[in-house]
Parts: sequence; structure tokens; C-alpha cells
Amino acid sequence: MQSRKFDAFVQALDEAVNGAERTEAAILKDAEALVRDLISVDDWLPDAYAQPHPDYYQQYCLHVCPRDTFSVVSFVWGPGQYTPVHDHTVWGVIGMLRGSETSERYVRQPDGRYTSAGVDTLHPGMTECVSPDIGDVHKVSNALDDQVSISIHVYGANIGKVERHVFVPETGEAKSFVSGYAQPQV
Repeated sequence: MQSRKFDAFVQALDEAVNGAERTEAAILKDAEALVRDLISVDDWLPDAYAQPHPDYYQQYCLHVCPRDTFSVVSFVWGPGQYTPVHDHTVWGVIGMLRGSETSERYVRQPDGRYTSAGVDTLHPGMTECVSPDIGDVHKVSNALDDQVSISIHVYGANIGKVERHVFVPETGEAKSFVSGYAQPQV
């Protein structure tokens, strides 16, 4: 992927993530500011990484740090598409580039069930952070019924290789998965 803006973003992100020992809070603060700057202008994402699938959302890998300490992904949501309730097991920053998406946060109850802790809607230019420490269980969906939405996600690992979980909220039942990445049509 060739873009001066994106290349500068990756370089700055690498310094923020892989610099001297940093706390998760400091990494999230710096990474969120970098994501906010990246999504402030929508002229850098190649069309190949912005294509929806008619049946399910797409997760395109834009960059993986060679040390697997972070990855950058474009999520492309067709109308009506959504994730199951899931976790990440690593820190992450989500930035809305185009359209709009909703994120319904979930918290685990003492009996193991997951209940909704509220819904946030992201619009272009807005960001949201997740991590096991601040909460990373949610369900995400395209907030628009008539157009594609695209968000840019940065994770504290190569998220396509990370074992994560989907949950049945009513029972707390968890199933492991590894997401991998969609292949762009270039």
C-alpha cells in the first residue's frame, strides 16, 4: 500500500508502540491521536481495501509491524452487516473513516452472562479505544442501512493471528477464533 500519509502514520505509530517501555495507557493515548489525524482526511485508502462483500464485513490488513507488536486494518461494512459479540485480548484503537458504525459494549456478570453496557455511534473523525483493561467485549455493526461504512483499526498485535473469542451473551458461552484477513482485489 503506497501513501505518504499512511507511511508517515505507520512510522509514528511504530515509534509510539515500540519506543522505550510504555504503559498501555500511554500507547493508547498516542495511538488514538495518530489514528485521529490519519482519518481526518479521507484521501489515502486504496479502493482495493475499501470493497464490501455482499454477505459479511471485510477485514483488510493494511500493515503488520514486523515484530507483530501492532497491526492496522480497514474494516468495510456493507449495509446491515455486524459482528458477533467478541473480544480482542489486546489493546486497540478504532477510527471512523467513512459512514457510521455502532459499538455495543458488553460486561461480564458474576453468573458468566454478558449484558449490554451501552451503545456508542462513531461518525467520521471519531475514535474509540478498547483493551482487556478498559473493556474490549463488544458487538459492532454498520449504523447505515443504505451505504458502506469503513473504520480503521489499530491493534497491539497482528490481530489476524490472535486467538480471540465470540460470546453468547445470554449464557456466557465462549468460542475461540482467529480472524485472519480478507484479500483485497487489486
